Amino acid sequence: MKELVIVGAGGFARETASAAVAAGWQVRGFVDDDPALHGTVRSGWPILGPVDSVLEMTTPVVVCVGNPTNYTTRRRIVDRLGLPEQRYATVVHPSAVVGARCVVGRGSVLLAGTVLTADVTVGAHVAVMPQVVLTHDDLIGDYATITSGVRVGGSVVLETGAYVGAGALIREGVTVGAWSQIGMGSVVLRDVPPDEVWVGSPARFLRSAKLEELTS
Repeated sequence: MKELVIVGAGGFARETASAAVAAGWQVRGFVDDDPALHGTVRSGWPILGPVDSVLEMTTPVVVCVGNPTNYTTRRRIVDRLGLPEQRYATVVHPSAVVGARCVVGRGSVLLAGTVLTADVTVGAHVAVMPQVVLTHDDLIGDYATITSGVRVGGSVVLETGAYVGAGALIREGVTVGAWSQIGMGSVVLRDVPPDEVWVGSPARFLRSAKLEELTS
């Protein structure tokens, strides 16, 4: 049985731990930079120490951090750790459907009920929450986050770091720019430029994404 260490100890990390166990991994525990968590147990797994402690391990890891207000964190931690690509695990829940000629990158997570129909490419360190549907020829960039219940039409491009809120619908052929955010329940009918927040049905520009924390 393959061992796994999960970076982060929040909700997504714990969901990933459950998915990993279902997929046959042995989860050693979490690492987190909150010293108050060190030595404690969450969802039955121990907090092993700070994030940088994975540098002293040989166990595969997956980075499961970030939230709607700070969705650049996953990239910043990967950059900070500087681990070789082969150290990163890919976690796919056994109930996920990965169709013909689909590719899922290193460090990415597909939670329960996810469907990739055919010829879908998912980049590295992508978070795909439960019940997401990605259809033919979709291209999902590194560090993207696709939250629960999202439906994506064919030939859609989600560029690097794009964040799609729960229940959003994206029309076929649309491109969502790098580090843009789509609000929950939105209906995206046209291209979204990089670094913007769009909401509504049909989705419209709300404000700049203001991702000052993002490093180049």
